[in-house]
Amino acid sequence: MKVFGIETPEPRYLTPFNPRQIPHFFTDVLIVGAGLGGLRAALAVDPRLNVLIACKDGREGSNSWHAQGGIAAVLDPEDDPENHVRDTLEAGGGLCDEAVVRSVIYEGPERIRELMAWGAEFDRVGDRLALGREGGHSHNRIVHANGDATGREVIRVLYDRVRQQPNVDIWEDTFTLDLLTWDGRCRGAMVWNHRHGRTLIWAKQTILATGGCGQLYRETTNPETATGDGMAMAFRAGAELRDLEFMQFHPTVLYIAGSARHLITEAMRGEGARLVDRHGYRFMFDYDPRGELAPRDVVSSAIVAQMEKTGHPCVYLDLTHLDAAQIRARFPGITKICEEFRLDLSRDRIPVRPGAHYMMGGVTVDLEGRTTVPGLWAAGEVTSSGLHGANRLASNSLLEALVYGRRAGQGASREALEMPDQYTVLPLANPPAPAPHEPLDLVDIRNSLKSLMWRSMGVRRVGDKMREALEDMERWCSYALLRQFTHPQGWELQNMLTIARLMVRAAIQREESRGCHYRLDFPEPKPDWQNRRITFRRSES
Repeated sequence: MKVFGIETPEPRYLTPFNPRQIPHFFTDVLIVGAGLGGLRAALAVDPRLNVLIACKDGREGSNSWHAQGGIAAVLDPEDDPENHVRDTLEAGGGLCDEAVVRSVIYEGPERIRELMAWGAEFDRVGDRLALGREGGHSHNRIVHANGDATGREVIRVLYDRVRQQPNVDIWEDTFTLDLLTWDGRCRGAMVWNHRHGRTLIWAKQTILATGGCGQLYRETTNPETATGDGMAMAFRAGAELRDLEFMQFHPTVLYIAGSARHLITEAMRGEGARLVDRHGYRFMFDYDPRGELAPRDVVSSAIVAQMEKTGHPCVYLDLTHLDAAQIRARFPGITKICEEFRLDLSRDRIPVRPGAHYMMGGVTVDLEGRTTVPGLWAAGEVTSSGLHGANRLASNSLLEALVYGRRAGQGASREALEMPDQYTVLPLANPPAPAPHEPLDLVDIRNSLKSLMWRSMGVRRVGDKMREALEDMERWCSYALLRQFTHPQGWELQNMLTIARLMVRAAIQREESRGCHYRLDFPEPKPDWQNRRITFRRSES
């Protein structure tokens, strides 16, 4: 591939290997990732089949675990699924697949009731579920747990249930380097962990549930594990990726020197919190009649504009007019974090600014979770299912992971049952490349990439800056992608570079503003771009 005259390598595998010298493991279904999508997929596999879950971290390492706000589903008799469909389509900016939207939303209540039957304890008011409202929703329909710790509760329930399944094994702290393909099909993956090094896992069917790529940005709500590994390995394996220009920025991320960039859930705004600037001015109604309850792309853009107007690095969430005891009970996690930095929600404003949060684009999947590579399925943030379009409606992400996790698990299970129990070690090999003399400062490249993405691919974008950024990325790719590393730090960097340059290329091509993709040089949406998608697929040439 040549971009701007720079020859860019496309490595097939990240590390050298000879199958005769590496341990082999055989399973019916391999699941990469132990977030909500991966765990739900495992529970959908027929108990007659063996399942292996390989996850980069433990159960607390996924974005699902860190999810605060909740899960969107129509459970109130006064609400209607069509309202949820309409809200999702409106937020999606004309790029949602309406059939997918309807399918997921109408299935949603059943998935919530299933979680409750398995032991999930969602917050209640008396004998009824406590349903919250977030930006873009026309009704209260967000189920939540322990105030602002919904992800922890859901993962707790699913992880414990998976552990009870005799046909499921979990390998934690295991990095998946690459998918193994032969004759156009996915045959499993190569993994690594510090205990036994590299292992070739041969599988009848493989499911990707690796999450997103928020760590590409300097300002992000994502955990350290979100480095786009699943998207990159799917791309190297020949799968189609699409919608990569659409990274959603959460409007309210805690902005305190020395603090991690903790997400401040927009459920706070749903409960009445106000956004004010450094002067105490409530500014959101200057930008949108919905005020603080406008969709995330609108609020993020408004915050950036107000920061520029005031020359201040952040804005503030103001809860001082709300009942302090009620707020502490509703948001115990955020209350505790703020207290560590001497902030009292009853009297202090919380400094916030946008941060990279959720990727709408990813591996293309159909209604069942099937990718364009036979034998490979995917669920959750690693995918582009068509549900979110150009901008995700709040709390639709956990819903999507539940629905598509189940579908991918069922589909992979069905096809694995039809395949014979005959495993053949295929003659795949990746010879070692000449070792370079000069070591790379991986931390420096990673930090440079994250800063570059924040400047050029942030909330507001300009074509010239993106093209300059792409030139820098291509230079880094020209020498970093050909290296063969022996540790996750190097493999993560290669995955981040692979996805970052595709994201920038997609954003350059989409010469309009739509959803969370906002270009100062093309500030309006174009009707002829409404149903157009930008796709990428690796060519062997």
